[in-house]
Amino acid sequence: MRISQHFDLNKSQYELDFVNIDTNADLPLFLDPYYLSIRNDSWSLNATRTIQSFFSHFLTLMRSGREDLARELFSHLHEPNETCLGMSSGSPSGRGIGTQDADDIFESIIESQAVTTGVLEHLEDTRIFVEGVGKDKISDMTTNIIRKDLIEYTQQQCILWNIPLSPSVPTGDMWDKVNRRWINEYDDMLVINGKKILFVPKAIVSYANKYTPDYYVQHFVLNYLQDEHLQFNTALVQRKTRKDGTERVFVTKQSIKDTTRITKEYLKDFTIQHPEIFQNFKEELPEQMSEVSQHEFAHEDIYAVVDYLIETLEAIDTGTTEATRYHKTVSGILELIFYPYLVSPIVENEIHDGRKRIDITFDNASETGFFFRLSNTYGIPSQFIHVECKNYSKDVTNPELDQLSGRFSPNRGQFGLMLCRTIDDMERFLNRCADTYSDSRGLILPLVDDDLIYLMNEIKVDRRESIDDFLMDRYRSIAVR
Repeated sequence: MRISQHFDLNKSQYELDFVNIDTNADLPLFLDPYYLSIRNDSWSLNATRTIQSFFSHFLTLMRSGREDLARELFSHLHEPNETCLGMSSGSPSGRGIGTQDADDIFESIIESQAVTTGVLEHLEDTRIFVEGVGKDKISDMTTNIIRKDLIEYTQQQCILWNIPLSPSVPTGDMWDKVNRRWINEYDDMLVINGKKILFVPKAIVSYANKYTPDYYVQHFVLNYLQDEHLQFNTALVQRKTRKDGTERVFVTKQSIKDTTRITKEYLKDFTIQHPEIFQNFKEELPEQMSEVSQHEFAHEDIYAVVDYLIETLEAIDTGTTEATRYHKTVSGILELIFYPYLVSPIVENEIHDGRKRIDITFDNASETGFFFRLSNTYGIPSQFIHVECKNYSKDVTNPELDQLSGRFSPNRGQFGLMLCRTIDDMERFLNRCADTYSDSRGLILPLVDDDLIYLMNEIKVDRRESIDDFLMDRYRSIAVR
């Protein structure tokens, strides 16, 4: 049973920021520390710092001869069944890293000498250079290390969707990146049928099929070896005469594979001799990677989801009685419209020691488009996107605008969305937004029901570029007055 069904959320995967897992079966998706490291949203950056803290401490212990302490670090890496991700068939069973596996991996690291030679710099490098480490074990190690980050994310999502948490539950081992040690605490946890569950942001899951030894070999190592064989005119060089009489000189990758036993040990030695090739691999790989399309693991029809959301939105009455229903509905709609640009929503985020609240705050994860240009082109701090939801029967006025702009800051971001049901005099309201903008108090874009319906219909027919055009036109109508 999926999370949304278990708690009667009546929400599709498109409306949820976390992977809507089936708690009775693993989903073949993984946590890839390299993919996390190239993302720019604050959650991923924080999780990456946690991973780097663990592995840099491990390397320090190894290189300073404190092998026993390094081994003890690895002893905390065990089977994490809480995410229901991975390669198990049937009920989740943590087929990745177990206690014996962790010990075997540690021994493989020692035997490979990858640490002492310097080729092993990051957790994901163990998949390239250490025998017995694949995407499942890397994913499990990552889950263990960032458990605290995942617990906090799960708590935030449970608050957003009113999912009950169980108090004072043992967290399991978590890496404390500040004090560089494993900790185990009691905290509010999601427990389903006696089993602890951790939500995983859907934006960070991966097929883990790029940062691999196979990809490194096929697209970088073999390319180099082909050039080397051609340069030295070895026995692997072949020649063929073209129809125009010119000669084609080449070396096939398969011929190199047939004559060279390319193991992880070979890759380690090759990388020591040619570090620039591995550096090229790491630098070029981000261009080949992107988030997994949620269409690939969502079980709902996008047409039906959009039609249902439009019908639901239009049926909500204005006023305080239905304010919560409106808030929850538009939370899902914003997720549908703006993913993967905006991620990790937090409801009623407290600022100023709890004296003020923001209805919803998203992390800005965009690398292109309007939300990316906010900071990089228009100079508007936007690491977080603030959203206020007003289920008013009348127009939003200056006090509501001042309320939102009063929560802006260079550190929190100075861009917000004001969601309301309708605005009778849009021109007047845009003038108010323009006043806020021209006074350097931040940029606020209004979105009414008709705007959300238009954008959802564009999503339905796969015209996501229309979203960028719409936001740009709305921004221009405020900035150019």
